[in-house]
Amino acid sequence: MGKRIIQQARGKGSLTYRSRKKAFRISISYPQKNGTARVEKLMNVACYSAPIAKIKLNNKVFYNIAAENIYEGKEIVIGDQAKISPGNIMPLKNIPLGTFIFSIETIPGNGPKLVRTSGISARIIKKDEKRIYIKLPSKKEKIFSPKARATIGVIAAAGRHEKPILKAGKKYHMVKGKSGRIYPRTSAVKMNVIDHPFGSGRGKRIKSKIPKRNSPPGKKVGLLKPRRTGKKR
Repeated sequence: MGKRIIQQARGKGSLTYRSRKKAFRISISYPQKNGTARVEKLMNVACYSAPIAKIKLNNKVFYNIAAENIYEGKEIVIGDQAKISPGNIMPLKNIPLGTFIFSIETIPGNGPKLVRTSGISARIIKKDEKRIYIKLPSKKEKIFSPKARATIGVIAAAGRHEKPILKAGKKYHMVKGKSGRIYPRTSAVKMNVIDHPFGSGRGKRIKSKIPKRNSPPGKKVGLLKPRRTGKKR
């Protein structure tokens, strides 16, 4: 008798495919009011790859991703009057061209949504009265509203990938803390035929499969809703 494949097990739900609630106990955001805030603490949160800064503004606390050269006790300015200094939060219309930024709002007031991974940053490359053009770390250009806010600087922990992971167990716990994915993930063609539709067969020959639109999770593998099939001529 076969076992449930990964798609079926994830659909059923179990402790194996559930994220740790502790990892997501903190969410990053921007305050609605402007002013001078203070970095209270630098924290390590499992679901983020960069350190998180606990910032206090007018007796209210919010969390943001830490920039390079940020330290506990540093003052951060939020609003139009802020200077170009790491950690300050400003509207995009007030940030000069070529400035490194991160934690960018996609819609004014919705909080940091883009450029939040350790060691990366985006750059403002062009300005308009109604548009701000930003080059993202993926080398793509994206248009933003001038009223959207961003944090000045480069995200800390750029050397995260330089430290080797010497034990397989450490990698397992790192992945487990960040998401509900199972690790290590085995290729489908390496499984037995009873465990996956792509399983069995001598050698790694991937089977071409186009499942029906209303297939259940156990059979919905391969090419999902392909626009076309067959060899291009």
